[in-house]
Amino acid sequence: MGTLTDAEKTDVRRHCGYPVYGDAPTQGFGYRFMTQYGTLEYRLNHMSSAEEAVLRTTYLANLTTLETAIPSASANLDTDQAAVWVHNKRELADRDALFANWRRKLCAFIGVPPGPGLSTDGGSVQLVV
Repeated sequence: MGTLTDAEKTDVRRHCGYPVYGDAPTQGFGYRFMTQYGTLEYRLNHMSSAEEAVLRTTYLANLTTLETAIPSASANLDTDQAAVWVHNKRELADRDALFANWRRKLCAFIGVPPGPGLSTDGGSVQLVV
């Protein structure tokens, strides 16, 4: 319980669409006071060993693969067709959509709404005052 590394927690936060955590608390404002962010941090620090294993092997491993495939798709942006090979014109959009889908699945697994960096409605987190 609570054995995720700082790097793993950072990856989870950014994949879930939440901003960086930083190294010092903010004085009464900012994302650290969002209810959903607090829930995310609590759950990251209190997962069972089995949950951490699923997080690492199913989500973080696949999300890393999907994320790195997006920039590599740029190698085909200049080619529409080469001999019999025809470029999927939607490759970049398809890869991005698949990556976003897996990010949302990660949020669902953890039990938090997508953060402002992933939300499709312009941001779903609320400030607690």
